[in-house]
Amino acid sequence: MKQKISQLPSPALAGVVKEKSTLGAIAEIKNCMYDGATMIDLHMSSLENTDVESLRKIIASTKLPVLALNYNNTYEWTDAGYSEEERVASFLRAAEAGAAGVDIQGYTFDLPSKKGFYGEDKYSFTKGNPKEVVTDEAIISKQCELIERIHSMDAEVLLSCHPGISMKCEQVVELALFLEKRNPDVIKIVTKAENEDDLEECYRTMLVLKKELRTPVAYHANGSAGIPSRIINPILGSHIAFCVDRYNVGSTKEQIHLRTAATVIENIKKMM
Repeated sequence: MKQKISQLPSPALAGVVKEKSTLGAIAEIKNCMYDGATMIDLHMSSLENTDVESLRKIIASTKLPVLALNYNNTYEWTDAGYSEEERVASFLRAAEAGAAGVDIQGYTFDLPSKKGFYGEDKYSFTKGNPKEVVTDEAIISKQCELIERIHSMDAEVLLSCHPGISMKCEQVVELALFLEKRNPDVIKIVTKAENEDDLEECYRTMLVLKKELRTPVAYHANGSAGIPSRIINPILGSHIAFCVDRYNVGSTKEQIHLRTAATVIENIKKMM
């Protein structure tokens, strides 16, 4: 029986795997396993092969639950060129191959909203031109159908949204509650922190999210001041900390070091 990502003890430590080859991905998964990961975050768009057989080999190489994602970026962070239909197909192949879950971004089925907001500006979270935010009911309905299809394949769904702007606590909470209606198993939101005030707001927001949502939430901030939120927010209740075992060309350099994060979390638990 698959281990559910939503039911992992918080914070789950996700070893981010962004490799070109099947064997490279398997090797990096092994590194993550030995350095404290409790789940794997597998970037499919950087892989040369994402057929079911290749994905099954990667997923079967570990007993840790694998979250598969396709952010449409190559290993070198250029556009991978997937259409929305191709991207969605990769989610379904991952579920078929045994992934515990897939990461469906908020702009799924509405590619223009990846770069900015195009809907009706009637919510607090639609202010400031957020990315990956969709309010069109027809698009949301298609996303809900996809989520239910993935559920029927015995996989969970992480619904992620990267607005790319600074947001107040009330805006993030309203967005999270809006996303929760689509019935994902985990919600991920990443805002932007450009200064200490934004970072303080990020911490406050995490505490409120933990109280207001029934769904596990992974929340942190990117940006020049956001890096501390990647470890502090998991201590405050964020469900997943996204970590890098070994930094390379394909790594997100803002993501925290896996072994260091594991040590911090372990020591915090001892203190508590």
